[in-house]
Amino acid sequence: MSEATPIFLIDDDKDLLRATKQTLELAGFSVSAFSVAGDALAALSPDFPGVVVSDIRMPHIDGLQLFGRVRQWDEDMPVILITGHGDIPMAVNAIQDGVYDFITKPFATDRLIQSVRRAAEKRRLILENRALRKATEQVRDDLPLIGQTPAMERLRHTLRQIADTDVDVLVTGETGSGKEVVASLLHQWSRRASGNFVALNCGALPETVIESELFGHEPGAFTGAQKRRIGRIEHASGGTLFLDEIESMPPSTQVQMLRVLEMREVTPLGTNDVRPVDLRVVAAAKVDLGDPRQRGDFREDLYYRLNVVTISIPPLRERRDDILLLFGYFSERAAKRFKRDVPLASASIHRHLRDHSWPGNVRELSHFAERFVLGVEQVASDTPVPADQSDGLPLPDRLERYEARIIREALDANNGDVRRTITELGIPRKTFYDKLQRHGIIRADFTPNGDRS
Repeated sequence: MSEATPIFLIDDDKDLLRATKQTLELAGFSVSAFSVAGDALAALSPDFPGVVVSDIRMPHIDGLQLFGRVRQWDEDMPVILITGHGDIPMAVNAIQDGVYDFITKPFATDRLIQSVRRAAEKRRLILENRALRKATEQVRDDLPLIGQTPAMERLRHTLRQIADTDVDVLVTGETGSGKEVVASLLHQWSRRASGNFVALNCGALPETVIESELFGHEPGAFTGAQKRRIGRIEHASGGTLFLDEIESMPPSTQVQMLRVLEMREVTPLGTNDVRPVDLRVVAAAKVDLGDPRQRGDFREDLYYRLNVVTISIPPLRERRDDILLLFGYFSERAAKRFKRDVPLASASIHRHLRDHSWPGNVRELSHFAERFVLGVEQVASDTPVPADQSDGLPLPDRLERYEARIIREALDANNGDVRRTITELGIPRKTFYDKLQRHGIIRADFTPNGDRS
């Protein structure tokens, strides 16, 4: 069960303070009640994770003055103001200054609760983005296998333990999980780091080419072989050979590869010369080669020869606590590449990061971050417009519902920008804020970049 959102409630009317506190607590909030604004300010901190709800008309420090002081600490801290003496100009000015919502007395309890819930969600989103930026700043470009979950800590520890042992390694993991990164780290952290790291995707080459790529050839070895070619195996001597998607290696090549692993020697095509090689082999597979049903025609003896040490990379869905950190890192990297600022992630982006299953793992997340920075990523809207359920309602109620929908759609399309929205709607600014108040629409819900202009 998630922790209740804290609410600071300030009102000098003690009876109303008690009743409102009870209402919010019944709605699931943790409420701290104050009858004097100064006491609330003394208890409030800039990293307060909740919402401030205050009456306006109070002695010493009124609600607008309270908001002004809170804004000095954190302009994104949501403040909801309540008054029995408010008017439209006051509401317009307050909202333009950054007040999250303005509610007039008497108000329906649902109106207050819904406003507080939206404000709490907005605050949670802002703090998540701040934490994301802070965590991203602590990630160095040379830090491998980004992640703070126990699974990633164990994986990094295992790699450091075996990196310098020179044993052949089989790496298993889903597509996009980072198998080549693991192989590269085994090379970098070993005494072979000064040698070559040679990578070959066995599934990307046809059978007629893969033998020449691996073993090399002499001139005239086959039609078109006009000059000598050093194969990938020989080129990796003194370093590391990484064979990705080894389950795709043709059976005939598997026989030759088995000899290379056993004898540490290679015979190029078109010659009888046997050349010794000193290399470590790291092989990667997308399937479980230990399972005969998944192994298919992959040789069992080659599997056991490779399977000196097996490293399994967990899929991204099994280490969800790393997703935000990775997303932040990839977004920063993409921003540098595209020479753009990193946008503030909206609630819908956070929801997608949290709920998506990420079948493409880290690679999919990296591409998602690039599209996000470019502004072309489309996810579900933060405030979905409900289907029309106006059948049976009187005409005025239908018109009210239709008007509210149009305003929400315009705000959503313009990311909450008031100037563009009122231009699109063709109404005066004062009328626009009046309609927001009447329909209970919170403009801040549509401003993922925090712009309150």
